[in-house]
Amino acid sequence: MTTTSARRPWLLAIDTATSRIIVAAGEPDGRQVRALDWPAGHRHGERLLLGVERLLTETGLARADLVGVVVGTGPGAFTGLRVGIATAKALAHAMSVPIAGVGTGAALLRAAATVNPESAGNLVLLLPAGPHDRVEVRDAQPARLLPGGTEPELGPVDLVVAVDLADRAPEAAVARGEGALTGFAAALLELGAGRLHAGTGDDVARLVPEYVTLPRGSRAASGEIAWSHGPR
Repeated sequence: MTTTSARRPWLLAIDTATSRIIVAAGEPDGRQVRALDWPAGHRHGERLLLGVERLLTETGLARADLVGVVVGTGPGAFTGLRVGIATAKALAHAMSVPIAGVGTGAALLRAAATVNPESAGNLVLLLPAGPHDRVEVRDAQPARLLPGGTEPELGPVDLVVAVDLADRAPEAAVARGEGALTGFAAALLELGAGRLHAGTGDDVARLVPEYVTLPRGSRAASGEIAWSHGPR
């Protein structure tokens, strides 16, 4: 007699906006199952799908049971964002599942609030924007570019969270950023699952990165990366 293993619906989350690539699997309600991360370097496209395959192997999840894709939309590194979002869109299209873009900044703030619950409404996230500028992200506000030498305007209870700014932000802020990164994948899954459950996911053709600045002569675009329905 042939036995068939029970199907386990799952969500895939991807983020390539920071210096680390994130791929994570979660339950449809957003609870994290497994997350992998590694330094992005300059090989996003080459390593991202390999990371997804490793995630499948380590969790025992099946491609056919994928029910949604969540992707971080930035702000973040130009090339990394393009590759990550193009990959996520291609996977969602190939598997005929919905996709939800989640602001990388919003997910990092959610993760930072988990570590610093007493300051949840007063967190100010700083991310790099090239070698000199930084990006400021606050809850429910558009990201804002801080040119080199410019500091964020902080209120008396504001708390800075710095990600990928080891030499360009106070040590305490960098430490909070490291704390936020530990819960980043879980926050990404949680926020994305909420959007998918509410039916407010994105149109694959219209989902684009949240660029605060673009390299000279560049414009937002997406590529094509194939992923088949074939067996694992």
